[in-house]
Amino acid sequence: MGWDRNQMAARAAKELQDGYYVNLGIGIPTLVANNIPDGMEVTLQSENGMLGIGPFPYEGEEDPDLINAGKQTISELPSSSYFSSSDSFAMIRGGHIDLTVLGAMEVAQDGDIANWMIPGKMIKGMGGAMDLVAGVKKIIVVMEHVSKNGDPKFIPECTLPLTGKNVVDMIITDLCVFQRPDHSSPFRLIELAPDVTADEVAAKTTARYES
Repeated sequence: MGWDRNQMAARAAKELQDGYYVNLGIGIPTLVANNIPDGMEVTLQSENGMLGIGPFPYEGEEDPDLINAGKQTISELPSSSYFSSSDSFAMIRGGHIDLTVLGAMEVAQDGDIANWMIPGKMIKGMGGAMDLVAGVKKIIVVMEHVSKNGDPKFIPECTLPLTGKNVVDMIITDLCVFQRPDHSSPFRLIELAPDVTADEVAAKTTARYES
């Protein structure tokens, strides 16, 4: 059975801590914003120059000028602040963001991540992913366990252009959670989604990991 997209985001939200400054990537990671535990104070940051992002607006209440880095409409909070993207990247590169949740097309067993382009496809650019994986204290990847054609996405070595080398701390898929204590240790299977077995994970994973 496994987790759906929102359940994957909810699992990622369990890694948040009170007082964290957090950057959310496009795709499934944006759903983390709607799963922040009640009573927890978390400040969301966007590369395009916003600190303090509110939940997604209800239909009819969208402001077309208020968007995140993925060009999705968002809402503001009484505490929201705005600044240039250069200031935003100074926060990221300066190590002031505690955690980022990113999507990925591939993650390697040594923590490499590829999440910005597929050769031959038209792309808009790398965005802020390269800065995020280099400057943020903890990197969580949320992705489907296999691609649309059934190929594993947690693999021995990335085949796509890399976003960063040896940077990923945790991987959350629709089947399970992998984590490693530091960047010199292997990933370990720490949690299974409902009705998912360790054998199923092993059959759909080519990366080396501990169980």
